[in-house]
Amino acid sequence: MPYHGHRRAARTLAIRPAASPLRSLWELLRNRHAALRLLLVLLALVGMLVSVHAMRKPFGYRLGQRADYGIAARLDFERPNLVQTERARDDAESKVPPIFNHKRVLIEELPGKLGGMLKRVAAVKQADLIPPDLLIPFGLTDVGQIGKRPNPRNGPTTAQRRDRFYAAVRDPEQLKKIDQEFRQFIQPILDTGVLLSLSIPNVKLSDLTMLRIMPQEGTAVTDDDRTGPANGIAAATELENENSLEAAAISESRSEDRLVMLSDVQLPLLLSANGRLGAAWPRFAALQNIRPMLEDWLTTHVQETLFYNDQATQDARQLARKSTPDVKEAFKKGNLLVNPGTVIDQDFLSLLQSEYNAFEDQITAWQRWLRVMVVAAVIILLGGLNGYYLVRNEPELVRSASRLSVYLVVIVVAVALGQALSFDPWRAEVIPLTATVMIFAIAYNQLLATLTGFSLSLILAFSTGSGLGHFVVLMSAATLTVIPLTQVSSRSTLIKVGLGSAVAYFVVSWGVAVIETQSLAALFENTNLLMASLRGAAWCLVSGFLVAGSLPFIESLFGVVTNTSLLELGDVSHPLLAELVRRAPGTYNHSITVASIAETAADSIGANGLLVKIGAYFHDIGKMVKPHYFVENMVLGETSRHNQLAPAMSTLIIIGHVKDGVDLAEQHGLPRPVVDFIEQHHGTTLVEYFYHAANKQASEHPDQGYDVQESDFRYPGPKPQTRELAVMMLSDAVESASRALSEPTPKRIESLVNDIARKRLLDGQFEECGLTLTELNKIQDSLVKSLNAIYHGRIKYPEQRSA
Repeated sequence: MPYHGHRRAARTLAIRPAASPLRSLWELLRNRHAALRLLLVLLALVGMLVSVHAMRKPFGYRLGQRADYGIAARLDFERPNLVQTERARDDAESKVPPIFNHKRVLIEELPGKLGGMLKRVAAVKQADLIPPDLLIPFGLTDVGQIGKRPNPRNGPTTAQRRDRFYAAVRDPEQLKKIDQEFRQFIQPILDTGVLLSLSIPNVKLSDLTMLRIMPQEGTAVTDDDRTGPANGIAAATELENENSLEAAAISESRSEDRLVMLSDVQLPLLLSANGRLGAAWPRFAALQNIRPMLEDWLTTHVQETLFYNDQATQDARQLARKSTPDVKEAFKKGNLLVNPGTVIDQDFLSLLQSEYNAFEDQITAWQRWLRVMVVAAVIILLGGLNGYYLVRNEPELVRSASRLSVYLVVIVVAVALGQALSFDPWRAEVIPLTATVMIFAIAYNQLLATLTGFSLSLILAFSTGSGLGHFVVLMSAATLTVIPLTQVSSRSTLIKVGLGSAVAYFVVSWGVAVIETQSLAALFENTNLLMASLRGAAWCLVSGFLVAGSLPFIESLFGVVTNTSLLELGDVSHPLLAELVRRAPGTYNHSITVASIAETAADSIGANGLLVKIGAYFHDIGKMVKPHYFVENMVLGETSRHNQLAPAMSTLIIIGHVKDGVDLAEQHGLPRPVVDFIEQHHGTTLVEYFYHAANKQASEHPDQGYDVQESDFRYPGPKPQTRELAVMMLSDAVESASRALSEPTPKRIESLVNDIARKRLLDGQFEECGLTLTELNKIQDSLVKSLNAIYHGRIKYPEQRSA
């Protein structure tokens, strides 16, 4: 009784109360590896929140969408009227006058030129002795007269005009007065310039056209230049005091822009009776006496001083456009923005976008963070669903930080791309969705791919504002993508899967439209629905091509191998296999036989027979480093090299072929699943022959103190981690052992297979691969049949007698 009471007390003391959630969390955080995985999950959550724009409500309207019940404004808002704004900007641009640069120096030179000529006229002793080169500019000759104003038929003769002109300029005081008045007289064209040619490319000019006059850079003149040459009639220092203020005003006006009409810069119009120069003659008495002669002189000596500046004009017009404010139109809360039954076009989409932006602008920071927390809760819920499955069914993925990070990054990138591609004109959010589920079906399994497809479809549907109908379409496409992907036998398989997904997208899109509209007419009347369905189907097909083209990168990133790559590895011209044939032909023959029987055994339990076959090809490549230490490579009559070695040394050589094989596989870039066959096909089994030899040697020489440890004669492992590797272990063992049978009868073969399978089972070699006893029996039956087929009996033919 005391004994039993002690047992119960011990069991009672072993029971401890469950730890609190906070303590469990603390213990989790203290675990560095667990904390790293938790950090990865948190980073993925942040990336997901950023990808779905969690702070903003999704804009759910797209081109071609039908507003069955209409769309009303949720608040008062304004938006620019693009048509009226463009019209206002065009009007502002048209009002910008063409810009001309004014070269003032050409006008400032005129007083000096006129003074010099008048001085020469005054120096002549009588009028009829005036040289022709002085008469012609003033229109005082009948021969070659170039004046633009013809003499009146009943007016004074040319000689009379010449005499009067000569008399007016002979007096020095009169010349001085002429100079002063002329400087004032030409002030209008000095300020505004003269335009002679009206033919300017891309510029339409009329009498009412306004011109903007700007002083030309680099044309400033000195005071000496302004008064003319040194031989002029009057120097600037002789100007009267009353003209000093006017001269200062003239100098100050040099840097000012002026707006003038076209008629104010055309010399003929300026000299007309109503022109600025023509109307000014009566104010200048000294000039009035020689007016006709001065008009002729101005006509011949005034040059064009205005030059069109196209660059400045275009810059001013662009500035006018940019400076014109937007013309806004106002909408009141409740105003119908889109009428019921209207299909949203680009104009309606722009209006709805403006209303959406105005609505988002009035959202407070607290409301935004509340939305972020709600979205985070939804994502955590979906993530918890996926995480629970991973922990229960994919523990290796969860335990590896690198593999978990790849899984999370792919999901976040898929959401980000889906969000970015969901807008017009792409509407291609189905591409990252179907591509992701294809990749996960290849890299992991169909169930995980389906679960991921469900989560991604839900997130994309609600983060883009598409609603339940679009979620059904996306989920259907994702599901039809996963179902056929039991294995990837060729790249065309992925394209076919994309085609099936495209058909599903098209059909389900139409089905959802019929359910939502409750009318079959929508299928034939709504061309936008047809185009959207065809576009989505095309994107599904595109995803198949994308995954097929990037298959090698997917295999490398996720550490998986597809049947397509396996078939390429199975080529006998592979460098490793070719070298194995040359160095260790017996091992090569053994590998081919193992591949044959192992593939059949794997198929019998639903495992990947092709993977087992290719793994068998390479599982013993390490033996070609020291081929003659393995019995299958010894020729008849050759003495075993192990006879000269201690059992422990022989064991090291035998076990070493695993490490050598792994090194060769990694050097040649074999995929990890194939390397696993090299590393795990012996598990942690015992090298029995040399272990027993060591024990025998120790018993025969007890005085030498041999200490035989069983662990020294076991392979380093690991044990087989998959069913395929378990099949490989059994196939390799039974094929090697069957060669030692003197008479391989069916009964002996069956007994041999059963014995080896039982030993491996009792040795715990199948503890980590998930192999069941039922599957083990099927493997044994398959191996027995295959070996019987290899060692079947043959009819003995009689010996041929010589003639």
